[in-house]
Amino acid sequence: MIDATHDPALRSWVASAQAAGTDFPIQNLPFASFRRQGTAEPYRGGVAIGDQVLDLAALQRSGTLQGLAATAAAAAAQPQLNTLMAMGPAAWSALRQALSGGLRAGAPQQSAWQACLVPQAEAEYGLPARIGDYTDFYTSVHHATNIGRQFRPDNPLLPNYKWVPIGYHGRASSIGVSGQRFRRPVGQTLAPGAAAPRLGPCQRLDIELELGVFIGTGNALGEPIAMEEAEDHVFGLCLLNDWSARDIQGWEYQPLGPFLSKNFATTVSPWIVTLQALAPYRVAFERPAGDPQPLPYLDSAHNRAAGAFDIQLAVELQSATMRAAGQAPAPIVQTSYRHAYWTVAQMVAHHTVNGCNLQSGDLFGSGTLSGPTLDQAGALIELTSGGTQPVRLPNGEVRTWLQDGDSVVLRGWCARPGAARIGFGRCEGTVLASAVAA
Repeated sequence: MIDATHDPALRSWVASAQAAGTDFPIQNLPFASFRRQGTAEPYRGGVAIGDQVLDLAALQRSGTLQGLAATAAAAAAQPQLNTLMAMGPAAWSALRQALSGGLRAGAPQQSAWQACLVPQAEAEYGLPARIGDYTDFYTSVHHATNIGRQFRPDNPLLPNYKWVPIGYHGRASSIGVSGQRFRRPVGQTLAPGAAAPRLGPCQRLDIELELGVFIGTGNALGEPIAMEEAEDHVFGLCLLNDWSARDIQGWEYQPLGPFLSKNFATTVSPWIVTLQALAPYRVAFERPAGDPQPLPYLDSAHNRAAGAFDIQLAVELQSATMRAAGQAPAPIVQTSYRHAYWTVAQMVAHHTVNGCNLQSGDLFGSGTLSGPTLDQAGALIELTSGGTQPVRLPNGEVRTWLQDGDSVVLRGWCARPGAARIGFGRCEGTVLASAVAA
């Protein structure tokens, strides 16, 4: 799975692709849907290279691509990436190879392709795909245990967790791209000792640090996707914040699960990092000694050897006061996706084992990604031990739950010796005041 496009010695004629700490060197080449800010231009596919966006519509018009790569670029030139996603791994690989070749230092395409660049500072982004369906999983055993311990101290992890990838179907219409601003949700809550619930704004608004999984090629209804083929159906990964109204959820979720507490907003990063780009950061899928091994339909030799990814993840928080004072968002959490209990391939295989048909552009959420210690918790409900241990920000403010005006930024990146550092950009959302008085 490692080829010439991953060579850490590669350099691009786009100088910013070599900048220290960049998320977007030539070894990455993630996809987004973009247009120039403040224009009525149509959205179209773009690829990040340094601090620039390579406009795939302009590239396609340049006539410098041939064969399958040209066909894939034409698909990517549409307002969203669903058609490219549906083309499958051969087309994705052909386009990646062509882009890598044309963006390398000394490439003969440089003069033609320079005219296809748009500065990221001048771009605005749309959702990268038309998301038909959204499924949120629960793949972090540490998150599941921490949450369970708050409600069931003697039995925090339910017995099915280590056997089946838990998930539920979410709401696709309220998914927004980074920069999303949403009103504090409203719903029913029941105060301790109260005889009846009340309707009002959420008082325990939380984050959920997740990765999003974009489906590429789908499957026919009734035809499960086997583990050995599961990753061929995945276009790539993004950052995802599945905001959560904990107090509303506590009242409504029994017996059918979350409803209003989870359908008001979900924020994704604009850039989709392909599984091909992530190949150098694969790691073995491992279970703790004594845990049950996955059932055969959730197991494969490839998944055991390299089904997990070592993706570093971080959460930053900026209050309205910090923003007014020009203070940058403050880091509050860092963890890694390698701690997940279930892999991307296992999510795909389990989702379809009953014959469910996935479609190009469908989105999975990984569920909150927490590490083995509380300082690696991907949600405030864990990080603050249910609101009892507030987080202190650099300006002295404290947070147990999100307040109006708070912005949350998710970041993700991969780095190891012998491979180029690649990143996911940023996924930012801001909480606005509720439309209903408290």
